[in-house]
Amino acid sequence: MENSIRTLRTFAISGSLLALSVSLTACSDADAVDTHVSQEEAVIAIPVEAQMLSRGSIQSTYSTTAILEAREEAFVVARAAGIIEAIFVEEGDYVEKGQVLARLDSRRYELNLTKAKADLTGLERELEKINKVYSKKLVSDDTYDKLVAQYESAKASVKLAELDLQETTITAPISGYVASRGAKVGNLTESFQRERMFHIVQQRNLQGIIYLPENELQNIAVGQAATLKVAALGNHEMSASVERISPVIDATTGTFKVTLSIPNREERLKAGMFTDVALEYANHKDATLLPRRALVTIDNNHSVFVVENGVVHKKAVETGFEQSDVVEVISGLNGDETVVTAGHQNLKDAAPVDIVNS
Repeated sequence: MENSIRTLRTFAISGSLLALSVSLTACSDADAVDTHVSQEEAVIAIPVEAQMLSRGSIQSTYSTTAILEAREEAFVVARAAGIIEAIFVEEGDYVEKGQVLARLDSRRYELNLTKAKADLTGLERELEKINKVYSKKLVSDDTYDKLVAQYESAKASVKLAELDLQETTITAPISGYVASRGAKVGNLTESFQRERMFHIVQQRNLQGIIYLPENELQNIAVGQAATLKVAALGNHEMSASVERISPVIDATTGTFKVTLSIPNREERLKAGMFTDVALEYANHKDATLLPRRALVTIDNNHSVFVVENGVVHKKAVETGFEQSDVVEVISGLNGDETVVTAGHQNLKDAAPVDIVNS
């Protein structure tokens, strides 16, 4: 009897332990399931940045560089020889055409002019006397012709002496700014010497010379618009246009020369500035514009991830013009979608996402 009671107690205790073990196991399994689900949710909800598409104008451009040049410039040299007596302008001064820049010692040229005039006066008086008797055939034709030739030569000598005297005054051949001054008071100048006395540039209208590859010849035309971006002016953009196109291709480089006309009424641009040039080939208005960052390109195939109700869908797109940070979408999108712009490197189609940017 006592053994039977002990046996029942043992079964009771074992049953209680078994029930407790089953209960603990059930709780542990429930916790494991919850942890697994939360981890799975954290992995699936991928944080991304997204942006809506926009509509606007976009241009097809060809980018290159150019150095600005003065359309009009003059290197002033002395036409007469002599000592520089005075200089009336300095670098940076604006001068008008014909304005006096410098003056040479003119005493020698004044004396030459005086001598030439005296010789001419003597021949005029002698010719007057000959004319009175020539009509009476008292002087031979040969003598008369020689005297007339001497008279004409004396008149030319006077004009040359006047011109030499005039050229001792150095004047500006064009209107513009004095870019450099090589002349100094007391220096001796030679006639038409290679050393330049002044360099004058006109900067109200500048030009830029660019060289394009021959395959761009079909895309360029006179009057075509261009945009300049000048780093020296804080990347300020200015307008220009194609003025001339060279009709030949350089066989050694495979390029052709294009001259740009650049208005500069405010004279903010200076000759010699380096600038980026964007030639505008065409302009598409009311185009669907896609952020360049959203484009995924694999083997020349373009696609984007479109966000719909917290889930992304990969869609193939066909692109058109590209400009800075936007790309034209020709087909594949309606234009009102929201696309992933960051975080799409590990995305797959139909993956849930969490948009983190505002």
